[in-house]
Amino acid sequence: MSSSQTGPVGSASEDEVDPDVLEELEMWSGADESGEPPPEHDGIADGDDAGNGVPGMEEADDGPPVSRAGGAVVLVGTPIGNLGDLSPRAVEALADADVIYCEDTRHSRKLLTHAGITGVSLRSLHEHNEEDRIAGILRSVEEGRMVAVVSDAGMPGVSDPGGRVVAAAAEAGLTVTVVPGPSAVLAALVASGLATDRFCFEGFLPRSGRDRKVRMASVAAEPRTTVLFEAPGRVAATVRDLADACGADRRVAVARELTKLHEEIWRGTLADAAEWADLRPVRGEVVLVVAGAPDVVGPEVDDDSLSAALTERLAAGERTRRVVDDVAAAFGVPRRRVYELALALRAADGPPVNGGLGGNQAP
Repeated sequence: MSSSQTGPVGSASEDEVDPDVLEELEMWSGADESGEPPPEHDGIADGDDAGNGVPGMEEADDGPPVSRAGGAVVLVGTPIGNLGDLSPRAVEALADADVIYCEDTRHSRKLLTHAGITGVSLRSLHEHNEEDRIAGILRSVEEGRMVAVVSDAGMPGVSDPGGRVVAAAAEAGLTVTVVPGPSAVLAALVASGLATDRFCFEGFLPRSGRDRKVRMASVAAEPRTTVLFEAPGRVAATVRDLADACGADRRVAVARELTKLHEEIWRGTLADAAEWADLRPVRGEVVLVVAGAPDVVGPEVDDDSLSAALTERLAAGERTRRVVDDVAAAFGVPRRRVYELALALRAADGPPVNGGLGGNQAP
């Protein structure tokens, strides 16, 4: 089995970061496996979940707490595991916000406490209530309020709530700005050892059924590096399915606990990854980085085959431009090469080349 492991560079030690706080700030700790939203805390109903009696955390009400000349939606990146990655600009944005919409108010309250931020109202924003929250968020921005949006970890809107809010704000012509921060997608990609010049992000794959098979086939055919999220309990099954779809020898990196004390990055083939995941419990949130599909080199197409295809269609009276386009696409060859062959046929008194483009300039 081929594998390698790395630890986090510059990770905070247990003395530098309160381990109790660190444990609470788990990556993607919002909705559980059932897909239900996090339970409301201390018996406070959703929508009234801003304070919960914590000093300095004031409950949000219907009126704007602060009136500003120009409101905005501010997307703020938060740590994916290491509290030391919370940037000074993120702290400033959160402290200056009139209200913070977050996946889980309990989780974000711990982050604010760590940053020393008090007096900012918190409201929940998760997959089950995002649509209902949009009107209130837009109204707040129109009234001049600064509305921060955070997820439990990383950038909001990337496999997390926030995307629909941004779309609605942009449609309404309101200001949307970003405070960049940690990204599990990019951290795993750059540490994978796979190609980074072209990549795509697939989020979480469907768990079963036809949709899962279709997405697996798409990943198998994708020439770019693919980044996936997966829950620890499903890693073994997913890499086995990927091995079936992509081939056992396709390269993969399995990154878990990124930026944390026990960060690990395993690298090898999909077949070996399935064996690795079966032999040990995989803990912590996981990012899979799968190599792109290899280039498939087809048989060389000779000029005689292209000329025959051109002759047949041009003799039928079709226009040159359409014939050139179709033949180039059908044989997977450059359009200019096909056009030059069409010109050669005309020069040799071949079939009439109707609808010529004039001169010798290739289309």
